[in-house]
Amino acid sequence: MELAMIGLGRMGGNMARRLMRAGHRVVGYNRSPESTRGLAEEGLDGAFGLEEVAQKLAQPRIAWLMVPAGDPTEKTIAALMGILAPGDTIVDGGNTFYKDDMRRADMLRARGIHYVDVGTSGGIWGLMQGYSLMIGGDNTTVARLRPVFEALAPAPDKGWGHVGPTGAGHFVKMVHNGIEYGMMQAYAEGFEIMRAKREFDLDLHRIAGIWQHGSVVRSWLLELIGAALEADQNLANVRGYVQDSGEGRWTIQEAIDLDVPAPVITTSLFQRFASRQEESYAARLLAAVRNQFGGHAIKTR
Repeated sequence: MELAMIGLGRMGGNMARRLMRAGHRVVGYNRSPESTRGLAEEGLDGAFGLEEVAQKLAQPRIAWLMVPAGDPTEKTIAALMGILAPGDTIVDGGNTFYKDDMRRADMLRARGIHYVDVGTSGGIWGLMQGYSLMIGGDNTTVARLRPVFEALAPAPDKGWGHVGPTGAGHFVKMVHNGIEYGMMQAYAEGFEIMRAKREFDLDLHRIAGIWQHGSVVRSWLLELIGAALEADQNLANVRGYVQDSGEGRWTIQEAIDLDVPAPVITTSLFQRFASRQEESYAARLLAAVRNQFGGHAIKTR
């Protein structure tokens, strides 16, 4: 099968590599020509504009997008609408908000262009281990793309699935990332408690390894924690500033809209906000109020 990979950043580039290794022909385009040229040396059929992408593919064409969610994806799809033809398919593999998928699918359907949303997990490890793919779209279009999904997944019958209609793929990926926030926060708090027990002088890297075998808390995240702690369990060169890419916020908003309690995911997101403050104004105010009503000492700068 042949398809276009639009967006050859670290993840998109590795997905293109995995597809090529499985025998698929990949036409690649990236705003940075250097990325396209680099992958062309590995067998990619490079294109240097969206029009060239369309010209290099036989109809019906498949254009898989791995570009940042929001405006970049919006602009790319708008440009493709004027280039692709009825029967062609656009796949969005980025972290798009699922309601945007539903709107875009309706817009593209009016032009006879199919749309599939694929929540993609695997990060920088996906090239070797495969990607987890959560797919939304109509049955016929998803079935036609099956060889692509099988090549990208960890195995043809594992790690991917058609989870529902348009929007369902990114909805499931959104919740997946919300759960990830909570798991990461729990691990972080547990390891901080162990580090604080100075009298035991615990080897946190070794403990992470012990938990990886037979324990109910074993996971890939724990394996990555072990790798991060191997060189320096104090993480002296790491600043505790934790960014979020939006999916946790969307998950919490959806929980509110559906009247579903989600305290762990919500708290984990707020902890990321707290990590970005050099010093909390709220904490300073709490200290001042304790001094006002109880005469408790204040630590001054």
